[in-house]
Amino acid sequence: MPDTGDIPLVSPLSLSEQVTATRSGELSLQDLIAQTLKRLDEVNPLVRAMLPDPRQRERLSSEAAGLMEQWPSVDDRPPLYGAMLAVKDIFNVDRMPTRAGSAVPPESFSGPEADVVARLRAAGALVLGKAVTTEFAFFASGATANPHNRDHTPGGSSSGSAAAVAAGIAPLALGSQTVGSVIRPATFCGVVGFKPSYDRIPTGGTLYYSPSVDTIGYFVSSVADAILVASTILLGWREREDAEAAAPRIGVPTGAFLEQAGPEMHGALEDAATKLRDAGMSVEPTPTLHDIAEINVRHRHMTTYEFAETHDERYARYGAMFRPESARLYEEGKRISTADAEAGRASRIALRQRLHERMDRAGIDAWLAPSAVGPATEGLGSTGEPAMNLPWTHAGMPVINLPFGESGGLPLGLSLVGRFGHDETLLGQAAIVESTLAG
Repeated sequence: MPDTGDIPLVSPLSLSEQVTATRSGELSLQDLIAQTLKRLDEVNPLVRAMLPDPRQRERLSSEAAGLMEQWPSVDDRPPLYGAMLAVKDIFNVDRMPTRAGSAVPPESFSGPEADVVARLRAAGALVLGKAVTTEFAFFASGATANPHNRDHTPGGSSSGSAAAVAAGIAPLALGSQTVGSVIRPATFCGVVGFKPSYDRIPTGGTLYYSPSVDTIGYFVSSVADAILVASTILLGWREREDAEAAAPRIGVPTGAFLEQAGPEMHGALEDAATKLRDAGMSVEPTPTLHDIAEINVRHRHMTTYEFAETHDERYARYGAMFRPESARLYEEGKRISTADAEAGRASRIALRQRLHERMDRAGIDAWLAPSAVGPATEGLGSTGEPAMNLPWTHAGMPVINLPFGESGGLPLGLSLVGRFGHDETLLGQAAIVESTLAG
C-alpha cells in the first residue's frame, strides 16, 4: 500500500455515537466542526473524496448557529442533530454549485435543494460538502482513491461518498444507484451501503441518469446507523418493524447470476453461509436468475435510452464538454428504440414478481449474494463491474451491503436483499446477520 505516513486512512465514524454526543450537548457543534475539518484537511488530499469549498468553515458555523437557535434544549433535538453529511455531487444543495463530475457549467444543473437533503437538514444534519462523483453518475471516473489502498478504485459512481465514510471524514454520505453505484463502492471501501426500495426516498432536486430505476441510497459504518437514517428519510417509515424482525431464512441465488462472481467473493459467501448456519440460521442454495444475460441487456437498453433523454438539451448545448465515455453513452442511447426501452420498463415489475414468487416457493425471506464480482480493481481509470447489483436494482428491491472478509488487504462485502417495500424488515434482518457474522 502506498505510504501515508502516520495518518490512518481507514477510520469510519459511528453516526449514532456522533449524534448522541451532539444531541446531549456533550460535544458542541463548533467542536464537531473543528474536529471534522481537521480530519478533512489530513486525509482528503490523499483520498480526494470531497470537493473543495472555500466557504466551508464559515458556512458550517452559520448552519450550526441556526441549529442551536432552533433547538436550544437538549430535550427536543431531532434524531440527526449535528450529523455531518457528505452529499454526492448530483444532488442540489442550497449555497453550493452542482457540477456532477463534469466540465459542463453548473448552471445547467441548478434548481431547488434536493428533497432528500432537505429531509436530512430537517432531522438536524449539517452538510459538510459535496462528494466526488463520476461524470453524470456514469463510468467516467473522478479522482477519488480507495482509502484501503490508494492504487485501487473506491468504486462508483458514488466514489467520494463511500470513501468519505471509510476515511472517517463524515459518518453519513448520500449516493445514488442506477446499477450498482451504492452497493459496489460500499463493498470496495468496506462500509455499509443501503439502497432502499425504488421510490422510498424522494428524488426531487437530483440529476437523473435513468428515472425508471434511479434510487437514492447512503453510506454509514453500521446497520444501526443505517436504521437511524432510514427512520428519518424513508417515505412511510413503519416504526418498530425493524426491531421486530426475526432471523431471516436466506436463499443464495445459484446459477448463471452467481457464476459472474470471482473466487474471492465465492469464498466470502461460503464462509458467511457456514457461519450463519452454525448460528442456527437457514441458508439454502436457491437457483434463480438463469436469464441474467437477458436481464442485463434489458436494463442496459432502458437506462441508456433514458440517459439520452435526460441529457438531450444539455448535450445539444454542451456536448463538446462531455467526457468521451459519457458522450458515447449518449450517442448509444439515441440509437436505442422506444420499444426496447419500454420492454426494459415492463421487465422491472415482471422480475420483481418473479423473485418474490421464487422466495415464496423456496420459503426464504431474503437473498444473500456477493456485492461485487471481486475486490476493488487496481487503478483509478475504472470503477469496477456492477453485474452483481443489476438484478436487484432492476427489480427495485432493497439491498444492504454488509462488509465481510478481505482479499489482499481489500475489503469484500455481501448483499442482503429483501422484498420490495419491506425495507424495515430487511434492515432488522441485516442487524441480526451483521451481529452473527461479527461473532
